[in-house]
Amino acid sequence: MDNSTSLQEDHKERKDNYFVWLINGWLGLISAACFIYAGLAAKNYLSIFEQIAYILTLDLPVIISVRSWNDDTKNHLRKFGAKEWIIAIVGTLIVYAVSGYLIGKFTNDPRPWIDAISFAISLTAGIMCFLRYNNQYFWWTASGIFQLILWGVTYAQGDATLAMAVNSLIYVVNDVLAFTVSPWFNMGRKREG
Repeated sequence: MDNSTSLQEDHKERKDNYFVWLINGWLGLISAACFIYAGLAAKNYLSIFEQIAYILTLDLPVIISVRSWNDDTKNHLRKFGAKEWIIAIVGTLIVYAVSGYLIGKFTNDPRPWIDAISFAISLTAGIMCFLRYNNQYFWWTASGIFQLILWGVTYAQGDATLAMAVNSLIYVVNDVLAFTVSPWFNMGRKREG
């Protein structure tokens, strides 16, 4: 490879990392702040903790590791085997049961169990992303679907605008697209054969 090709690739990599840093990092923080406000206003309290989990597992790691997050992550994916599936499913169910019970008992959340399942799945997806597992997109898709349900029900009950449900629908579309274009998911599939 000649020097000019190497410089072009280095420039492209820096540009890609900047894009990830800006979109997934800083705009993710802004999005989280908006969701936290909407969750508080709608009394979907676990959606607030969901956004805090996103900040900790997605936004901050991207901001802190601006030069390496995207490439380092897609080149060091971890395989998601049977043991990891069991841990993820059992962990999600435990978080669902505990958070649904606690949020229903100690707050005035009018949808504690829908809020809890959305939170539990989203928390698992964020942890899987942070730990660099390729099968996280199954969880992101489920998370998007349950967020859509949560905000659709919230809208139907008069506690939110339709914009939150539409926003959740956009996330579902994004999650489905990830199955076809994400280097994380596809590189993990190629390694598995």
